[in-house]
Amino acid sequence: MQLRLDEKQVKKTIFWLLISSLVFLAGQSTDFVENWYSAIFYPRLSKILQYTSNWFPFSLGDWLYAALAIWLVVHCFLWGKRFLFANQKWVCLLAGLNRLLQIGLMGYVLFQLFWGFNYKKGGIALQLGLNPSKYGLKEITVLTNQLIDSANYYRQKIGKDSLPTLSKDQLIVEAQKAYQRSAGQFPFLKHPIQSVKYSLWTPLGDYIGFSGYFNPFTGEAQIRPDLPGILNPFIVCHEIAHQMGYASESEASFVGYLAVKNSENPYFQYSMYLDLLSYSLNEQYLLYAKTNFSAFEKVIQLNKQRMDSLVKKDRADIRAFFNARKNDISPISNDLYDQFLKLNEQLAGIDSYNEVIAWLISYQNHPTCKSAQHKN
Repeated sequence: MQLRLDEKQVKKTIFWLLISSLVFLAGQSTDFVENWYSAIFYPRLSKILQYTSNWFPFSLGDWLYAALAIWLVVHCFLWGKRFLFANQKWVCLLAGLNRLLQIGLMGYVLFQLFWGFNYKKGGIALQLGLNPSKYGLKEITVLTNQLIDSANYYRQKIGKDSLPTLSKDQLIVEAQKAYQRSAGQFPFLKHPIQSVKYSLWTPLGDYIGFSGYFNPFTGEAQIRPDLPGILNPFIVCHEIAHQMGYASESEASFVGYLAVKNSENPYFQYSMYLDLLSYSLNEQYLLYAKTNFSAFEKVIQLNKQRMDSLVKKDRADIRAFFNARKNDISPISNDLYDQFLKLNEQLAGIDSYNEVIAWLISYQNHPTCKSAQHKN
């Protein structure tokens, strides 16, 4: 069997190379990203996607991902079969690589149009005039103490009984209330919440390492129904922030904070402070270990003394949940996601989740924001 490179396929690859180059150049233009994509195109696209996918009672995006995976497997199998029986294997190999390049270029273009340009906009920093910078032991200790006190306060408001678990509909209703209340102070947070789905691939979550995710091609915010219930309120608000076009993980968490801090629901408030407290404790301990190791054990004891026993128990239950699901695949998945984030200009990679602490400190120290801070 004689094979030769298909001239039409080569031309198709050149076409997608040109389109990809134009898309890349467009992403370097601040005017294009801020004044056209971010202000006009994405908000309209996002509404259409969320409205359409909301009609489906299941996760449309998860099924699309499954269909794509099956399509890729079938095509790889067919190519492998052709390669085995080809006389000119190098031609078959080049044809396969050419097709793979086409798929990669098309995927790049679609991803940028549906979502990727959001990584390049000014976002919440531009909207609030914030400039997160480095912080020291004093700043991180003050923040950690505040978060512990807030977590204690809202845990007591919930009561001494076991924590309840909200249904998906309850999560959506309360998240909508939180965003509506916050929109009075921050108009850019006005957002009709829809298309929040339970992930169909929850069993894979322990291996892929997700607690929630956003599908940019369908506009769906995905959450896991098997997580400890107290985690999902803040996860939902985080994923809703992604729906609104806040791309970076730390930015989405900070937007979630801006929304939830005005919520009248103590369960939502506690979920938020519990989540942020974990990041703050990690950052505090890491900073002490690096700069003042002699005080490291002391600050751990002080935090334990300050923390309510119910908060300690809830944190222990959450750790036990994830420890019971540790596996050898999840670290690999995390490494891949780390590289994905770095390719999309989140230089800290997976550690960018922790950067929400810098946002919080910057926000609390900003003169125009101090009057708006929540007081317990």
